[in-house]
Amino acid sequence: MTTLQKKKTMTKKKLINSISQERKLHPNDVRGVIQSFLEKMIHCLSEGERLEFRDFGVFEVVERKQKIGRNPKNPDVPITIPARQAVKFTPGKKMKKLIEKPINGEY
Repeated sequence: MTTLQKKKTMTKKKLINSISQERKLHPNDVRGVIQSFLEKMIHCLSEGERLEFRDFGVFEVVERKQKIGRNPKNPDVPITIPARQAVKFTPGKKMKKLIEKPINGEY
């Protein structure tokens, strides 16, 4: 994607409407399923579980180590960034294949 192309955003509302139209389901039914799915994902990740969806990818909680950063306003003063838990996403084979295309035919 070049810097001149504007990125589109798929919101939850747009996703609900899209699925609703494709599957001919009421938007409230789709909204309920999507919201339940997202809440279940959050719950599983907060419990330390790993979520694996074939071809799509894997979500897992990883520990980010403590590190030293710099304040952009005062680069001479180091800042300690504490260790923390973070969610890591690793794309699956199908997603990688579709997304990691060469730009302008280059590789």
